[in-house]
Amino acid sequence: KTKYSNLIFRKSDAVPEELHQMVQEGFLALRKHNCFFQDLVRIKGKDFVTPVSRILIGNPGCTYKYLNTRLFTVPWPTEGYDIKYCSPQIHDACKALIKLNDYLHVEAVNALQGQNLFQTEEMKDTTVIDREQNFAASLTEKESVSKDQSSCGVPEDDYISLKNRTSYNVTLLNYMDPLQMLYLKQEPYFGMGNMAVSWHHDENLVERSTVAVYNYSCEGSIADESNEQDVKGRDPAVWHVGLKVAWDIETPGLAIPLHQGDVYLMLDDLNVTHQHCVLAGSSPRFSSTHRVADCSRGTLEYIFGQCKLALQNLQTGSDSTALSLKSLEPAVVKQVEEIHNEVEFEWLRQFWFQGKRYLKCTDWWLKPMAKLEEFWRKMEIMTSLVLSELGKKEQIEKQRKETISSVLLVLTERQKLRKEWAVR
Repeated sequence: KTKYSNLIFRKSDAVPEELHQMVQEGFLALRKHNCFFQDLVRIKGKDFVTPVSRILIGNPGCTYKYLNTRLFTVPWPTEGYDIKYCSPQIHDACKALIKLNDYLHVEAVNALQGQNLFQTEEMKDTTVIDREQNFAASLTEKESVSKDQSSCGVPEDDYISLKNRTSYNVTLLNYMDPLQMLYLKQEPYFGMGNMAVSWHHDENLVERSTVAVYNYSCEGSIADESNEQDVKGRDPAVWHVGLKVAWDIETPGLAIPLHQGDVYLMLDDLNVTHQHCVLAGSSPRFSSTHRVADCSRGTLEYIFGQCKLALQNLQTGSDSTALSLKSLEPAVVKQVEEIHNEVEFEWLRQFWFQGKRYLKCTDWWLKPMAKLEEFWRKMEIMTSLVLSELGKKEQIEKQRKETISSVLLVLTERQKLRKEWAVR
């Protein structure tokens, strides 16, 4: 109650049956269409293939980065976007997951309300507490909140903060069949058995945001029977989520059994103060892990804005072919070259490295990636123009040295990263 108070567990019978059916059919459809992929991730300079297969579904243009690998969303049906899916079943699966996303958002708000997490040490007077509880309750009626914040009497900053912490923009779907894995690590601290996913914190999330997880372990008669037995410790046939206090092996860890349709929420700062792992059962298992991904640098809108900023320094001549740079100021040139690196290594290479697999679901990303490639080609020209200008005799020596100094590290990094990606 004290060490794990921000963990909320919901049994499957608390979730509407219709939602169970839609989501579970969606999982099976995505597996049937081979939409789950093992990721090649990079840890301490070495590449590893994940034992769990994954797919990211979420807001159009959103990405999620973990262990130096950027995943690109298969967009769920969103008003105002033209999204073509490779099959009606994939469309229906994405539609089911956005419905699950909406349901879990309301559950997260209710859970936070129950935990009184809106109260802070600086706001203990009755008026503030009543105000925040009223605000939390009103949030469950999502439609009215967005239309009229004044009715709940809450400062706009508080509203934005809570919305940011509970409005999931992506879900990372996981699939694993433990019988297909030749080797699984043993949990090292508490003797919890085979781990499908080792101890970790989830990365790239909005601060203090809730993570909500829907579990679908394809249990058969063997797993069902074993649950009724008096087993000391955890039942190895049943999937579990493990939790422990970060950097603390004195406090007992938890191993919580997960059955078809169970849900758990990691509220507030639990993902920071604690670590979690997934303990393998004996049957295949799906999960949908809903997150508020930190997209400050991870959306198409962001990277297109960066490209626009960089290309402001490119000047086209009157004949539309002669290109030149508007400024050779060291700060301007450096900023352009840094954006150049960002486009190439955080987007284009990340996408084409593993991105073709998304074509099994949708071709939505092809047009924006083609647009990014156009921007990248112009930035390649801009780099050439910088180097050409630096080679001219009429350049003032002091300015030349300052410009070289400002871009040398960026260009050196580019060469290094190109070699690394070539090896990968």
